[in-house]
Amino acid sequence: MSRIGKKPVELPSGVQATVEGQTVTVKGPKGQLAWTLADEIEPKLDGQQLVLATRSDSARAQAMWGLSRSLVNNMVVGVTKGYERTLELVGVGYRAAMKGQTLSMQLGFSHDVEIKPPPGISFAVPRQTEIRVSGIDKQLVGEITARIRRVRPPEPYKGKGVRYAGEQVRRKEGKKK
Repeated sequence: MSRIGKKPVELPSGVQATVEGQTVTVKGPKGQLAWTLADEIEPKLDGQQLVLATRSDSARAQAMWGLSRSLVNNMVVGVTKGYERTLELVGVGYRAAMKGQTLSMQLGFSHDVEIKPPPGISFAVPRQTEIRVSGIDKQLVGEITARIRRVRPPEPYKGKGVRYAGEQVRRKEGKKK
């Protein structure tokens, strides 16, 4: 039995939710997000709460219940506060800069790596070795951050590369002479 699914999703002031069939739309001060729930889940709007219930007792319904509640709650948090991930560039000569809306990085290649933000995502470079990815969709922020990291992941010998803020890189010992 899902304990997460039982909790109702609280809608803070300034946030509106609408339910049309299986689609839940959340509108807030930072924007609007929509998600189509699985057929096993039944959404109900109850004042300033959104309650999700299962239509059957199948294992899939139980699994989708907690997942759906978490996704809807992430949408509510996204349209009120938003999400942000920070990346660090470690290595001699590794740096980032903004060229308009485009993120330009020098990562030891013969060329600069440029990444355009998709709609709903914004980049910020407070320092040359720090990149901040922000937006209202948690999944999209995480996906774009992972894509940037994949360009030059941290290597295990010197630890050079693009890493998440606070990430611990397992280091290997070099060859013995």
